[in-house]
Amino acid sequence: MATVLPPPSKRQRTDAADRAREQQNIEEIPSDAGSLRLQFFDETTGLPIGQGPILIPVADANPKNLELLLNTLQGNDSSEYIPYRFTLPVPDKKTSEAITTAFPANIWKTLLSPGLISTEEVQNVSAAPQAVFRVQAVSRCASTIPGHGEAILATQFSPRSSSRMVSGSGDNTARIWDCDTGTPVHTLKGHTSWVLAVSWSPDDSRIATGSMDNTVRMWDPKTGKQLGNPMKGHSKWVTSLAWEPYHVQKPGEPRLASASKDSTVRIWSTNQQTIEMVLSGHKGSVSCVRWGGTGYIYTGSHDKTVKVWNAKDGTLAHSLNSHAHWVNHLALSTDFVLRTAYHDHTGKIPGSDEAKVAKAKERFLKAATIQGDVVERLVSASDDFTMYLWEPSKATKPVARMLGHQKQVNYVTFSPDGLLIASAGFDNHIKLWNARDGKFINTLRGHVAPVYQCAFSPDSRLLVSGSKDTTLKVWDMRTHKISVDLPGHKDEVYAVDWSPDGEKVGSGGKDKAIRIWRH
Repeated sequence: MATVLPPPSKRQRTDAADRAREQQNIEEIPSDAGSLRLQFFDETTGLPIGQGPILIPVADANPKNLELLLNTLQGNDSSEYIPYRFTLPVPDKKTSEAITTAFPANIWKTLLSPGLISTEEVQNVSAAPQAVFRVQAVSRCASTIPGHGEAILATQFSPRSSSRMVSGSGDNTARIWDCDTGTPVHTLKGHTSWVLAVSWSPDDSRIATGSMDNTVRMWDPKTGKQLGNPMKGHSKWVTSLAWEPYHVQKPGEPRLASASKDSTVRIWSTNQQTIEMVLSGHKGSVSCVRWGGTGYIYTGSHDKTVKVWNAKDGTLAHSLNSHAHWVNHLALSTDFVLRTAYHDHTGKIPGSDEAKVAKAKERFLKAATIQGDVVERLVSASDDFTMYLWEPSKATKPVARMLGHQKQVNYVTFSPDGLLIASAGFDNHIKLWNARDGKFINTLRGHVAPVYQCAFSPDSRLLVSGSKDTTLKVWDMRTHKISVDLPGHKDEVYAVDWSPDGEKVGSGGKDKAIRIWRH
């Protein structure tokens, strides 16, 4: 009897399909397609790169070749090649307005053949360098740390390093963990009800916690001792906390914003533990507060509105009214640099206070500058299954309405490089969007229950998500596929964070245990 070959494995089948697709792509471009004239621009400064437009045969115009070309233009040798992300404006068929879109792998099929662009005109291509350092995907659970007596509701790493993380729990305490050794360092005791929000100050010197006991408390992360008195004033739960960005603080006098179910946001002087301002204007529970770097505080509420306040005097600048149901969460395009201030992947800390402020400001401006303008973008997620992208400093009309989720959207986040938005929903899916124009990119499918939170790696190449299905999943932003599946939790995963230095992921949930993941 002749030997029968086993059927191809799933991997062999997908490899064959990929090969076939690549060959098809090459064949699809006609030999007489001509050449494109491309002018490169630096996305952050808006300045042209090179001596003018460059001719590239259509068959060779793909992101990989453009990256080689741009590195050659800038005289980088192969050891110091910088990875780039390319975008170009393309007219929308319906409105004929230009939309910024990622440079496609097959420009003939996507743009030239449908007549969206022509080889006659110069195409302006924006180039944004991807993070120079690379974060490796976390792949194993380095430690499971018990200690909390109830579910873990919030986690956050120190902005300075991945060796310290704080968690807030339903057991009325917050805890600080040593993530290198997998041991508890301090238990922050004082709250008399669930700790719903934890937030590490951008300079790493204090931790704020907000609770269902209506108070906010300040802690010293080094000693675990409470600083001063509990901050009382809210008449209902504290739902969300936001520190004043480091580069706009009065030196040595950081302020903190706390949002509450009592429909107000309070601005506290953290040194005196006193209320400086009360932002009142919402008619329902305030679910989220964000403190921006351009002088605004943003709040989202169950009254369906997003409000923009002047941080200086607490007056209302705008009310953004587009959602048809509760606003659950907000994210700013500058969240990552505001959270980390002057800390970066090198671990070097400036010597003087002035140098710290200068570095924090420089990092903020780099993240917020788009084609020469300082722009802070805001995205809001709602129970009406939609999200809106806003530029509140410029207009009260949204830049885009982002549709696609089939159930409530409960969490949104921008990638640290400001180019992507990820949204997590109760429809078990994560969706990716272009952060410039709000256009839908892809759906990440893999979870089998609602996704509660997600966090980008600091180089924006990976995303980790935590779900009711007890797993975490790491997604590759290039292929939009699962890079690593991380089972291990015994129950729902409520909170997940990626350390700003890229080394570790921390997660917590209903099984009361903190888990630290590393590569």
